[in-house]
Amino acid sequence: MQTTINKSMAKAARKLKKKLIKEAARKNAVYMIGLACLLGGASACDVLDHEPQAEVSEDTAISNRKGAQAALAGMYDQLQSSNYYGGNFLIMSDVSSDVAQSIGSWDFYREMDTYLIDKSNLENGNLWTRAYRAINVANNIIDQVPPLADVTEEEKKAILGQAYFVRGLAYFDLSRVYGGVPGVVGTLGVPIVTTPSRQVDDSFFPARASLADSYGQAEADLLNALDLLPEKYGDDNKLTKSQAVKGTARALLSRYYLYVNQPEQAEDYADAVIADPKYTLSPSFANIFTSKFTSEAIFELNFNSADQSTINNWYFPSSKGGRGDVAAHSDFYAEATADPDDVRGKMFGYYEGKNVYYPTRYGNTSGIDNIQIIRLGEVYLNRAEARAKNGDLAGALEDLNKIRVRAGVDPIKDLTGKQEVLEAIWHERKLELAFEGHSFFDLVRTGQALSVITGVPRTNGPDVDLKDPNRQVFPIPAFDIDANSNLVQNDAYK
Repeated sequence: MQTTINKSMAKAARKLKKKLIKEAARKNAVYMIGLACLLGGASACDVLDHEPQAEVSEDTAISNRKGAQAALAGMYDQLQSSNYYGGNFLIMSDVSSDVAQSIGSWDFYREMDTYLIDKSNLENGNLWTRAYRAINVANNIIDQVPPLADVTEEEKKAILGQAYFVRGLAYFDLSRVYGGVPGVVGTLGVPIVTTPSRQVDDSFFPARASLADSYGQAEADLLNALDLLPEKYGDDNKLTKSQAVKGTARALLSRYYLYVNQPEQAEDYADAVIADPKYTLSPSFANIFTSKFTSEAIFELNFNSADQSTINNWYFPSSKGGRGDVAAHSDFYAEATADPDDVRGKMFGYYEGKNVYYPTRYGNTSGIDNIQIIRLGEVYLNRAEARAKNGDLAGALEDLNKIRVRAGVDPIKDLTGKQEVLEAIWHERKLELAFEGHSFFDLVRTGQALSVITGVPRTNGPDVDLKDPNRQVFPIPAFDIDANSNLVQNDAYK
């Protein structure tokens, strides 16, 4: 009888252990991906809008070309999620800067707007989760595509190049959101996971890498992508601009090297993009947003009635079909409209009920506006900044003025000091790239955040200041800190 009792106790213990592991996995499921996204095509990725699976079968495999294409579609679907580039990531950056403000009832963006963000903030956690899901799909592709028999070597290189690009983009984003900027703020990066998560074991609970290593992972992935990717996908302009090609990797590298203060490399990669005949500045600034895949687009996420973004919904008031939770800061609106000839200042609507202005760059109320992740206007400004740092002030002003003239404003001719030129470029970036997810991170990486975000007036509360330098990074989400004892929280949120 004692043997029977012992067996029952052992069985119960095993059952309890399995339950606890599953619960930890559920909380820490940010490193996993739903199987449907890997095997069922883009439409199957809808499963990712629900509770993540606690376990991923070790038997799951991308077994043929069709499965590889489905996984590729699922990977881009992660970027399109409303929790990532479909809305949330852009708003997190802009509402944390002096460009946009929270004016509604959504506490999670108001926390970011007032620098009182809690580690349990939902939108913060959503971004972390979605970026790691994108990484896990990329990891599966990198792991499983090379041995496929029905995929040509050329196709494999293109598929793998796209996976390395998306993984590099996600690690770059995670590093700057949760780690900081090398030499400016932060020493710890994010957990680096480069193999598929298919079971719960010790590797499921990684510690944070150093900030340098996190940025290094992004760089290595982007350089791998550049080596593997094609220049274009035949004559398909839409595919070439909605999926990564060599030009996409070069453009993101030009941004990346500004963050790590390597302006020579930033200039070199920007040179290559600007010289690429696939990309030319759109004559019309407004057309970048009202049309899809213009000559300016380098990497653009495509949305339609079956696959909508949420960016319009957050900015447009209820009278225009949105919820009107986010608007332009009043001071930024005044800044953007100071020159009556600047076309960028004309892309605002007035929200009478709140006496604020909101951006109309994403003006389609059915949520089908495309999202620009990288466009040529940014690359010109990347090169302008790199040139200024490299001592080529004339070249920097030439690039800056291309953007100004396109916007309808006069070129700048009378700046002679390096710092003056850099400040003019940073100001132009603020106007040109507003509401595209750059604003806060540009302030942080250029060392301006603590001085610029001072006494910023808000519509539904007191003026705000960013006083604590440690709040230039976001908190590691509480659900992951609670589930993974190897993680260390950022100082401001302990």
